[in-house]
Amino acid sequence: MKQSALIIETPEGVTFSHELATPVVRAFAWILDAMVLALASAILTQIAGVLRLVGPDWAAAAGALAFFVFSIAYGIVCEWRWRGQTIGKRLFRLRVIDAHGLRLRLPQVVLRNLMRVFDSLPLLYLVGGAACLLSARLQRLGDLVANTVVVRERPWEEPDIERIAPAKYNSLLAWPHLAARLRASAEPEAVAAAVRAVTHRGEYDPAARVELFRLLAGHFRALAAYPAEALEGMSDEEYVRCVLRVIYRAQ
Repeated sequence: MKQSALIIETPEGVTFSHELATPVVRAFAWILDAMVLALASAILTQIAGVLRLVGPDWAAAAGALAFFVFSIAYGIVCEWRWRGQTIGKRLFRLRVIDAHGLRLRLPQVVLRNLMRVFDSLPLLYLVGGAACLLSARLQRLGDLVANTVVVRERPWEEPDIERIAPAKYNSLLAWPHLAARLRASAEPEAVAAAVRAVTHRGEYDPAARVELFRLLAGHFRALAAYPAEALEGMSDEEYVRCVLRVIYRAQ
């Protein structure tokens, strides 16, 4: 049975939903990435042309090998550096995530991009497209092997920031470069999860509430390593509130 969303429930009973990207919008993102690769191919062909002095076969072989390596490396570098996005995915607001909602790992990124060789067979990603249409979670072969899915990235929610994170001294703002890094690195899904957690904190079981904010705080701490003096005496929930104040400060 086809799914339109990936539903993830944490052990604490907190549920998150991600809208799955359809094959059509993924195809548009792929077309943009293909244009980037075509431009790179033209540049690599010019560079490989130097080998024509040695022999035309050497130049053709070097150009084909360089394009193959670049096309695989492009997806790996972009999806790892931009946390599941290429240029095409960024423009169409798509993102690769772990199928269980865990943090995307480098081996997953490498594996799903290496599998493009098979997904692209016999041409124009017919195998990958067929796998998407047949998969319950719209996964191509690379996603199935790497245990990933492609979701539509939701824009940040617009919360009543004064209510959930009232203005007061925020030690995180005392480190502008780290605050800027935190804002630039925060994923919309994680920000939305933090907003929901703070907004509905009174509805959670006390133990689940502590664990939820521990996980959220750990996620944001990994994005920007603040010195110990900035976090002294701050609970995980207070830290998440300060993070939201940093993120929405420019708005």
